[in-house]
Amino acid sequence: MANDKNKQSLLQKENQRSSFSGKLGYVLAVAGSAVGLGNIWRFPYLAAKYGGGIFLLVYLILMLTFGYALIVSETALGRMTKRSPVGAFGIFGKGVPYLLGGWINAVIPMLIVPYYSVIGGWVVKYLFEYLQGNTAVLAEDNYFSGFIANSVQAELWFLLFGLIVIIVLFAGVKQGVERVAKVMMPLLVILAVFVAVYSVTRPGAWEGVKYFLIPNFDNFSWMTVVAAMGQMFYSLSIAMGILYTYGSYINKDVDIENSTKQVEIFDTAIAMLAGLMIIPAVFAFSGGDPDTLKAGPSLMFITIPKVFASMGFGTGAGILFFLLVLLAALTSAISLAESGVSTFEDQFGLSRHKSALLMGAVIVIFGSASALGFGVLDFISLLGMSVLDIFDFLTNSLMMPLAALSTCILVTRVVGLDKITKEIEQSSRFKRKKMYCIFMRYLAPVCIVIILFSSIANVMGWIAM
Repeated sequence: MANDKNKQSLLQKENQRSSFSGKLGYVLAVAGSAVGLGNIWRFPYLAAKYGGGIFLLVYLILMLTFGYALIVSETALGRMTKRSPVGAFGIFGKGVPYLLGGWINAVIPMLIVPYYSVIGGWVVKYLFEYLQGNTAVLAEDNYFSGFIANSVQAELWFLLFGLIVIIVLFAGVKQGVERVAKVMMPLLVILAVFVAVYSVTRPGAWEGVKYFLIPNFDNFSWMTVVAAMGQMFYSLSIAMGILYTYGSYINKDVDIENSTKQVEIFDTAIAMLAGLMIIPAVFAFSGGDPDTLKAGPSLMFITIPKVFASMGFGTGAGILFFLLVLLAALTSAISLAESGVSTFEDQFGLSRHKSALLMGAVIVIFGSASALGFGVLDFISLLGMSVLDIFDFLTNSLMMPLAALSTCILVTRVVGLDKITKEIEQSSRFKRKKMYCIFMRYLAPVCIVIILFSSIANVMGWIAM
């Protein structure tokens, strides 16, 4: 009797679970989670550093094989179980390994979205300044470092961005996450095309276009492969709990394989547009020096404003560019936060609004620590890293490879490839089935271990990435 009641309760909960209205909403939401700051400030930097066209070629090969296998696995597990990561792992076992596997996938987005929202706040600040016409001010050498060291300003802009994310979460999956994705993603693509066209038509920019698009095998090295694998995690929202969550929101008739292909196309298009927006413009600005493309914030908030200040239409380009970046940051932050909300609903039985409030509290507490880490909390550091960089290292360099490895083990050793393929074949022809099975069983775990040890070695200074 007790078992019957539990099954009935479980079934009732599944019927009440949030869901997307259809395939388009799902694809745009997943694409929105994939298209974020990782595409716009990390991809062009790595492409410039590791050989331009050859890096792009290696990245595309890895995305269509390794990345595809992990996207399909996480989505299928989410749809099969109708649960976010903790619940998905818990359905197949109750021991410590299952708890760890589920929670590491669930905690990652909860830790990423706070510091991601801090960077989102910086983007809002720069967009505001460009709208005010302060193009020359933003290009000054110490402007960015002075802004983030101002604790009051950094905190206020972070809270504004975080508030937008929380409001969308309150609206729900269909009326919030899906509606925002349907509006923002097409607008993001239009803006990306416009800015890319403007960038590649600048005098001297064509050398940057050739460097980015034409593979030169003389530039190939083992680190090209390692860097491309690491970027793939950023770009495709792998090992962040998002794909489990979004997979749990789709119906059995949604073609997982075809949807994944569309996400691959969307992500690749945006990554390439990001490269065409940034690399040619910086090449033109620097006279063809790829070393001018610095990593992360230095590229976005120091180098790019200097490039725009040197242009005739710099203010307009700055407005369009930072509006584009804001849309990308919002769609990704919403997806990260939605994964946390889903976990709170599933594991603690909280309502949608209570879960959104709890996620909001997590954003404010951990995000404030990151926002103030360059000001009043700048005395906190680990291996020379600020609070924000510590969170970034823990999530992206340590936890994400471990989360991906736990998914590989769950798929191959516990659930079984046969059950996963049956789940996919309910609505898909699964043309890449053989490749999928080979990657999940043999190659994906090896790639993940390489990423994990390379990331640790890079932070410790043993290798340079």
